Amino acid sequence: MKRVLIIDDEPLARMVVLEYLQPFNSQLQVMQECGDGFEGIKAIMQYQPDLIFLDVQMPKINGFEMLELVEQPPQVIFTTAFDEYAIKAFEAHAVDYLLKPFSRDRFNKAVEKYLSQSGTAPAAKATEALLDSASQSPAQHERIVVKTGTKVKIIPVHDVEYLAADDDYVSIHTTEGSFLKNKTMSFFEQTLDARQFVRVHRSYMIRISEITRIDPYEKDTHLAILKSGARIPVSKTGYMKLKQVLGI
Repeated sequence: MKRVLIIDDEPLARMVVLEYLQPFNSQLQVMQECGDGFEGIKAIMQYQPDLIFLDVQMPKINGFEMLELVEQPPQVIFTTAFDEYAIKAFEAHAVDYLLKPFSRDRFNKAVEKYLSQSGTAPAAKATEALLDSASQSPAQHERIVVKTGTKVKIIPVHDVEYLAADDDYVSIHTTEGSFLKNKTMSFFEQTLDARQFVRVHRSYMIRISEITRIDPYEKDTHLAILKSGARIPVSKTGYMKLKQVLGI
């Protein structure tokens, strides 16, 4: 028996999925319905589901942001309206996607597709690839969602001072403190606005508006001094990027 969660902020949408799942009761067991991404994260941690039906446009945190916070993500069937970036992500990496309003027949095809593929593809790798594709959507560039213990923190991009590589994570430094995100510097270099952020070093990205001055340092390198007083190393290549962006 496969464990299932339904995660959608619309009660009617959850009701439809629940009704359409009834013919599959011998194979799929609904463990919980969740009305937002916060509930979804808790339920995924509690039940370790095999499959989730997930809406993308939800309050608080959206479906993509919720998946980013799950260490071992399950297989996903999206039930949503979506943009062109999401479509590319869904088609390449999701089990299936259902455009609301969807018919019972279309729903059955999605579930049968999941059941026929079950166990053939690692869910975590597929979901990671999906999130990398979805991250190209402009809607994903305005904030960064992180998990601190059992809590979820939403960081507006304009609050970020700089980012630093930290083993397998990136440390996001803000006026409120630093927060870890399980992503790479390359990921943020691709997703953050290049007019606002510059990767000045293999291990650092800086918000340009936070720079107060750039001082010479050792042998072809520099130090960027930020408003907070942080001193960020700037490599030779990073200095060239900064000069280009700043027009100096």
